Amino acid sequence: MIHMHNIGFQYGKKPLFNALDLAIQKGNIYGLLGMNGAGKTTLLKILSGQLFPQEGDVQVLGYNPVLRQKAMLEDLFHLPEEFFLPSMRGDHYLTLYAPFYPKFDHTAFQNYCTDFGLDLKQKLHELSFGQKKKFLLSFGLASQTALVILDEPTNGLDIPSKSQFRRTVASAMTQERTFIISTHQVRDMENLIDPIIIIHSGRVVLEASLASLAQQFTIEVEKSEPTGSHIIYSEKIPSGWVTMQQRNEESLETPIDLETLFNAVIANPQAFTHMRRETL
Repeated sequence: MIHMHNIGFQYGKKPLFNALDLAIQKGNIYGLLGMNGAGKTTLLKILSGQLFPQEGDVQVLGYNPVLRQKAMLEDLFHLPEEFFLPSMRGDHYLTLYAPFYPKFDHTAFQNYCTDFGLDLKQKLHELSFGQKKKFLLSFGLASQTALVILDEPTNGLDIPSKSQFRRTVASAMTQERTFIISTHQVRDMENLIDPIIIIHSGRVVLEASLASLAQQFTIEVEKSEPTGSHIIYSEKIPSGWVTMQQRNEESLETPIDLETLFNAVIANPQAFTHMRRETL
């Protein structure tokens, strides 16, 4: 589906990516995590052909995104964090832009709009930011593209809409589609994104499924500050200490909390090096 090898990219004289490698298989909803400035949005723009790497090779859906070939673009939908919608009604937008996606499902689009409470007779520029985002989410999911890229999709959504977003994305997922969701709002994405990709210091430092992580690590809450070489990460919380530690044969498997996982990987990336290329 996606292969990136030895990618180098920089803005001016400031390096961003250095020998970045990434492989993504179809049929998954990948979560892309990273600190502010780590390059998540840049990575998504490289995948969609909006930015070009200075070094390395990229293949998306079997195409070089630099060439922006029609066959790739009609099978890829990218919803950026910041976007523009023209001054027209939603149904007019549909008439104008749906033909660019040969597999577009008009029935599904109508259903998604109903689920999100959208009125297609209303002018798009008059909608709130959250409503605009729900409109584009509905359009992107109905496009039936093989690759769907969503950058911070829950920003601007209220709590009920976030729940509806998770249900809608899950319903739109098939074995022939791949989603990449970049987010800081990991709580919004629990029980949706899997596998997890974390980029840090110019490289991908983790690519792993939650199941494989749960087999090797446990996350527990302890009353006193933990010590020992088995402790990967610890953080003080009101009820004690939350820890991520190496799992031993006696340890029960525990759910992987995404926020704790992210903090642990950023604080101690060496502990996860052996999982770096699990999905390649």
